[in-house]
Amino acid sequence: MKIIVLKFGGTSVGSIARIKKIAKIIKAYSKSYRVIVLSSAMSGTTNKLIDLSKKISKNFSDQEYDVLVSTGEQISCSLLAGQLIENGLIARSLMAWQIPIVTEGEYKFSRIKYIDKKKILNFLKSGGIPIISGFQGINKDLNITTIGRGGTDASAIMFAKFFKAERCVIYTDVEGIYTTDPNKLKKAKKIKNISYEEMLEMASLGSKVMQPHSIQDARLNRINIEVKSSFFNKTGTLITKRKNIISNKIITGISSTDNDAKVTLLGVKDRPGIAALIFKPLSQNSINVDMVVQNISSNGKETDLTFTIKSFDLNKTIKILKNNTKISFKKLIVDKNVSKVSIIGVGMITTPGVTFRMFQALAKQNINIQVISTSEIKISVLIKRKNILKAIKALHAEFNLNK
Repeated sequence: MKIIVLKFGGTSVGSIARIKKIAKIIKAYSKSYRVIVLSSAMSGTTNKLIDLSKKISKNFSDQEYDVLVSTGEQISCSLLAGQLIENGLIARSLMAWQIPIVTEGEYKFSRIKYIDKKKILNFLKSGGIPIISGFQGINKDLNITTIGRGGTDASAIMFAKFFKAERCVIYTDVEGIYTTDPNKLKKAKKIKNISYEEMLEMASLGSKVMQPHSIQDARLNRINIEVKSSFFNKTGTLITKRKNIISNKIITGISSTDNDAKVTLLGVKDRPGIAALIFKPLSQNSINVDMVVQNISSNGKETDLTFTIKSFDLNKTIKILKNNTKISFKKLIVDKNVSKVSIIGVGMITTPGVTFRMFQALAKQNINIQVISTSEIKISVLIKRKNILKAIKALHAEFNLNK
């Protein structure tokens, strides 16, 4: 039995007209495959539900949050199943608790641990098309859980794993993965094939097409993912293993962020373990620290420490640092007008001079680099936010991504 998993995002099911359109896509696949469909909530629905929770309380219960936001998928799944039935197909909407999809971890950020296949396999064998709510499951106490915004991607990938699907197709509102954000640069080009590692870096560094932990799940389970548009019948992007990709490009893509903030502690009394004392309370408050630079004074007694966080965590970070009695520093400086731009590509592993070319391209545009962070396939720099578009354009041209 050849199985294909199809995932449709919020914009794909955002209206009745769009639901009717994707029902035709599903029907076309059903001629060659047994089809499992994962659906997000209609676009805007989850945000409306979150807004309702905020009107109740600023500290709305995490458990009740998951119950509330999980209702959006019930609407889209039912409407989509109803449309397929109207088109003469056998279809049924299924919520995660009906299958069940078993999760572990905290509310709002759970991960799928197990999927009971019996009910779905029986339905597939009868010619049925299950329309399953993405983004959610139940825990060991039978309480509804969710797996983070954009979690329907993760749901689809785990279904592809458990059902040994031949294909996993993620339908979204873009035609695939681009060399950079096409909304920022018109010369951005669609990437035909991209490795798990490159896609993971791009997703982590600002690309919003897919959730980072979804890519990690696909990589660990060696599941090829096709990213396509539900609006246009065009070839998308294949996310796959490095060895499946033939490319002469050194750099595959450029990512950027627009919600970073830089924090600098001047005159920190330096001693073993001081960095841990600074970052531990941030970690305990779920504040993600990204780029870190430390400069030791000439006398070796003091250090200046700079790091970046998301701008929405800035006020909380300042409060935590000022109330941290285990550290001392002379001055705290913050800058909200910064952005991170990154070049990503497995080609840089074997190509010398990539760092020089990046820095030179930025220097030619009079763009000053404040912080640098690197990995095997990525170089990230922190710059003034006002220069971000100029930086993307320069780097896109430098590494021949315009062609």
